Amino acid sequence: MKYTANEVIQYIHEEDVKFIRLAFCDVYGKFKNISIMPGELNRAFKYGIAIDASAIEGFGGEVHSDLFLHPDPSTIAVLPWRPEHGKVIRMFCTITYPDGSPFECDSRHILEEAVDAAAKAGYSFYFGAEMEFYLLKCDEDGNPTDIPYDNASYMDIAPDDKGENVRREICLTLERMGISPEASHHEEGPGQNEIDFRYSDPMTAAGNATTFRNVVKTIAATNGLFADFSPRPLKNCPGNGMHINISAAAHHENRDVMPEIIAGILATVSDMTLFLNPVAKSYERLGKDKAPRFISWSAENRSQLVRVPAAVGEYKRAELRSPDPSANPYIAYALLIYAGLYGIKNKLPLSEAADINLFTADDEVLAKYESLPQSIEEAAKIAENSSFIKEHLPQAVISAYCKNTTTK
Repeated sequence: MKYTANEVIQYIHEEDVKFIRLAFCDVYGKFKNISIMPGELNRAFKYGIAIDASAIEGFGGEVHSDLFLHPDPSTIAVLPWRPEHGKVIRMFCTITYPDGSPFECDSRHILEEAVDAAAKAGYSFYFGAEMEFYLLKCDEDGNPTDIPYDNASYMDIAPDDKGENVRREICLTLERMGISPEASHHEEGPGQNEIDFRYSDPMTAAGNATTFRNVVKTIAATNGLFADFSPRPLKNCPGNGMHINISAAAHHENRDVMPEIIAGILATVSDMTLFLNPVAKSYERLGKDKAPRFISWSAENRSQLVRVPAAVGEYKRAELRSPDPSANPYIAYALLIYAGLYGIKNKLPLSEAADINLFTADDEVLAKYESLPQSIEEAAKIAENSSFIKEHLPQAVISAYCKNTTTK
């Protein structure tokens, strides 16, 4: 249900809500929030709540540092792990300057603009993420170790799979927040898990992905564990991916636009890679353990960058396999929308499917395929010089990501 501001205010009075968390992401997708009391909510809806942007990475310096958070009432969710009496709710926020103009590093606004561009062109996009994470043991002081919670492997069951009850708790918590997990299972790595989401509109899907990381970390902590979403948590073990499932619908024409969308993604993926794989360890994952290295596509083939899974009806989609959970989903989904629109606008032909295993192919075969960037420095250089990226992302965001290659 999409609540209005008045309905949220009424809900707070009727349901004993004592704290409202105004949530947002920094430019890199890290979850942030400020808590306000119920008496401040009218002001938040009418004027916004001021924050100090200078203290947030990627948001700028001390000069003109005030920004305002404007809660979106349609995103209200109760935090189930907080007390039942004196409830805590969360709403995602839009970020503006004091004069009300949009803040250019607000990734939620960047995605909203991409959705509007798609709608004006006559298309709707949908996304669903498959997110992987490791459950690691903590030491006696509660600090994470590099010891996995179990030594199970792909789709094992209990007692080998010790994460079964943790995943169950995560899925039930997400359901209580109005998010529908589609499937969950143990992944290939020791202590590695995956939970998949049903597809949603872009804004909902990005919010779900952000919420998911927060819920997983919270539930893991209550079980004395640490949830690691980094691209390569354990040396010599599979990395964590965030496979993104993409589908689209044309509003005014009856044709399949997915081939052109896939072609658009393949044509621009190198330009986007810095934002899909934004940390140095991202490049330790690519090309290993079913993570793609080459720019190619095929049906059902997990050695490809883009895979078209076996599915029927509304579940037909394309799966992009290069992104990892360190990506900001708002920026990732925005760029994928623009890439799809680029393919549709230019009627890009889809290249021939690579119906081979690129993990075992010889050098002569591999030489036919262009490679993804092999380091964060290479990805940053491509992004910095990309007309596609410059057209669709503010310079402040591009600069923040390119600077990030030297600071992390």
